[in-house]
Amino acid sequence: MLEQRIQQHFIDSADLKYQAAQALSHPIAAAVQAVLACVTSGGKVLACGNGASAAEAQQFAAFCVAGFERERPELAALALTADSTLLTVAAAASQDAAQQFARQVRALGQAGDVLLALSVTGNDANLLAATEAAHERDMTVVVLTGRTGGKLAALLRETDVLISVPHDRAARVREVHALALHCLCDGVDAQLLGEQEIP
Repeated sequence: MLEQRIQQHFIDSADLKYQAAQALSHPIAAAVQAVLACVTSGGKVLACGNGASAAEAQQFAAFCVAGFERERPELAALALTADSTLLTVAAAASQDAAQQFARQVRALGQAGDVLLALSVTGNDANLLAATEAAHERDMTVVVLTGRTGGKLAALLRETDVLISVPHDRAARVREVHALALHCLCDGVDAQLLGEQEIP
């Protein structure tokens, strides 16, 4: 029974990725172009999310700075989720925790930068506030969400990018988010360094 359950996870994950490939290739390509335009003009990517999505934001920033699968110059990226001191100041001072990322966006974001926000539901208050702050700074917003995109989808402008995984289960959505971020990193590298087959 347990082995069948495990195998079903693999099957469900593979099925979703196969189904989503065509639907998500266009928005992921648009996200590649947004990140590429940002970093090649001296801008930076500010990445954020909550829980497991925070870890994905940190991993994406690390891939930008340290490289993905090929050697290349560093790309400017920062995970807003990585500064535990800053994140806990709001809670300790009884300030509005929903502003934790927005404060960082207002402090660090500039016109031409990109905000990358990850959320399974698209309804996280701190990501909504961060998106509004990014728009105030004339930044492009790239959002990775689950099926509907939630309230984040409604906030996006025509120049923003929504990558909405067509599924409701958090585990499946996060698996596709991880793949989408890998595609995003690979796409940026391919545009910067040219096509190269990775063994």
